[in-house]
Amino acid sequence: MAEKFIVLPYRKVRGNLVPGEMRQASNAVSAEKIAGAMASRFAGVAAYAVEVDEESGDMTSPRLLAQWGDR
Repeated sequence: MAEKFIVLPYRKVRGNLVPGEMRQASNAVSAEKIAGAMASRFAGVAAYAVEVDEESGDMTSPRLLAQWGDR
């Protein structure tokens, strides 16, 4: 298992938050900076640290690093 850092933007669709395209970051600080920079363009943005199985690509154990916007 390897720790990866991802940023997930959210858009509002018919009153509901819908996840957009995930972006990968090189570290936790970078993930938070990317999320902050994206915040003005989306209803919400969250930065996470996740455990990734190198063989299957499955992501587990998400840990919220930072969030902006609607919840």
